[in-house]
Amino acid sequence: MLYLTSFSFPTQEQEEMFLHRTKLTCHDTYYPFNVLSRKNIEQIRFEPFTILYGGNGCGKTTILNIIAEKLRLRRESPFNKTDFLEPYLDYCHEDLKTALPNDSRIITSDDVFDHILRIRQTNSEIDSAREKLFQRYEDNRTTRFRLNSMEDYEQLKERNLCKKISKSQYIRRKSADNIRTQSNGESALDYFTRSITQDSLYLLDEPENSLSAENQQKLAQFLEDSCRFYNCQFIISTHSPFLLSVKGAKVYDMEEPPFEAKKWTELKNIRIFYDFFLKHAKEF
Repeated sequence: MLYLTSFSFPTQEQEEMFLHRTKLTCHDTYYPFNVLSRKNIEQIRFEPFTILYGGNGCGKTTILNIIAEKLRLRRESPFNKTDFLEPYLDYCHEDLKTALPNDSRIITSDDVFDHILRIRQTNSEIDSAREKLFQRYEDNRTTRFRLNSMEDYEQLKERNLCKKISKSQYIRRKSADNIRTQSNGESALDYFTRSITQDSLYLLDEPENSLSAENQQKLAQFLEDSCRFYNCQFIISTHSPFLLSVKGAKVYDMEEPPFEAKKWTELKNIRIFYDFFLKHAKEF
């Protein structure tokens, strides 16, 4: 499905005119001005699956954030805005084939890391409560108890329970199971599969972070299926070969000028990997 067909950024002349008439003495950055114009990026045309490829600092994350802010997409982690963001967005223009669904959103690496940290915090709290249950079990089995009133009846039932079952059985009955039944990478993959539904536009910033090669392949297959069968459109920044190889993806190379779409097998770093494994093919 194609919701966003193209997105236009200010030209270098427009940026120069704005900066010329703006007092800049109190600012040490004009971000996002002078970022994309240096690469002569004025417009991007999208397919149902579009990838922005490049290393750190190439501007791919900047593009995703600009699009997300212009379209007012939902996001979880806060975005550090500068005084120049809104003026910059005034020069940007989007072309929509159809209205954006309400579930459209941007998912960043911070969102995934925050999710993992929340799981760790919850597990830590569960572990702390479990330690208290260990002590309560021992106290119920060893300390003397006298029933003085009906208010003590619940405690009496618990003491009798502790004498009938093992410590592990008692803990399982009284405490929640730990959420942490997966690795960080598996938790990250689970976050994507739960957050991405159907009929929406999704911007993903380096979703391969925290994922093993195996889980990157699983994510690539999930995204490909979501695009093909569930009417999702994806705009992704990545340098993962597994995501770059998604069938039908349009890949923009942000490392080698000019800024244009290329086959993923033509990308410089991919060729380096290919040559390396080809050189060592006999060792496999």
